[in-house]
Amino acid sequence: MKVYIKFIIQKFLKSFLFVSTIIFCLIFILNLLTEYEFFREIEVLYYFPIYLSILNSPVLLFEMFPFIFLLSSQICLINLLKDNQIQTLKYSGLKNTNIFIILLTTSFLTGIIIVILFYNLSSSLKNVYLDLKNNYTSDQEYLAVITKNGLWIKDNVNGNINIINANKIDDKFLIGVSITELDEKFDVKRHIETKKVDISKKEWIIFHGSVYEKNEKKELNSIIFLSNFDYERIQSLFSNLSSLTIFQLFQLKKNYDLLSLSTTEIRIQIQKILSYPVYLTLMTLLSCIIMFNLKRNKSNTLKISFGLFLSVVIYYMNNFFYVLGKTEKINILFSVWTPLIILLIINSLYILKINEK
Repeated sequence: MKVYIKFIIQKFLKSFLFVSTIIFCLIFILNLLTEYEFFREIEVLYYFPIYLSILNSPVLLFEMFPFIFLLSSQICLINLLKDNQIQTLKYSGLKNTNIFIILLTTSFLTGIIIVILFYNLSSSLKNVYLDLKNNYTSDQEYLAVITKNGLWIKDNVNGNINIINANKIDDKFLIGVSITELDEKFDVKRHIETKKVDISKKEWIIFHGSVYEKNEKKELNSIIFLSNFDYERIQSLFSNLSSLTIFQLFQLKKNYDLLSLSTTEIRIQIQKILSYPVYLTLMTLLSCIIMFNLKRNKSNTLKISFGLFLSVVIYYMNNFFYVLGKTEKINILFSVWTPLIILLIINSLYILKINEK
């Protein structure tokens, strides 16, 4: 590898580590304040909120990487321009576009490493965080998981512990349902089997249920069954997709397909992760364009502020398309990749002028 390539890569990675460290510290402090507020009236060990903050911070840092890449690239170029180092590189026959290609390649490869290693690590830590935090919330008595064997729910109602299994969900109905009611000592009170349950409200309607109680079987046309879950709550239970690794997302999608649940949000999350290296690379390119298209005598603070402003605009543009995708107004691939294509087009319009500067 040529010396000037190593030099530029080192400059970029140093800037990246510097900015990432600062952002992580800010995220950690904000998390810590949030955790201390949450545990203000709950007695826990003094270091527990600190531990939770450490677990939760990486996944938030992952969301901030587009901003971090933009800032890192700007700081890297500021350092190169500050001591006329970039002019020295030009005297060696290096064009502006050559510098950008090095930065873009480094950004793309770093983005791949972030997705493969950092994302999976941060999502695993987020999962541990949620498990620990849920022990101190009112939802700890209720559980719902989706496996290859269907939907499983543990529910506490009026002193009863209900274990519910359903083969699939069809609109607002559970299909192929078995319900076991236990008392507080975990002794079986009764067992219900049915082909269909209406879960549109928290008062479930069980159609044509077979009830097994005290060694007797009864066939009932309709049973009202109380639950803490309804259709909306079941759909929202698995919305925290940031706590799942890439492998777990694909597995969850497979399980959702078996239950006939909507996989829209999962597919959007998968596409967001797959497109992330491209997103980070385009943010680096945007940073380069800002630094070289604004006049040389413009202050660095102005350039960084302008870059952050554009980052916020891009962030909300992405969210706007994600919402359209989640509500199925547009195709999922279209919702994830269109903002990136727009950003690529805008960058392309200005990148042609770079070598002239």
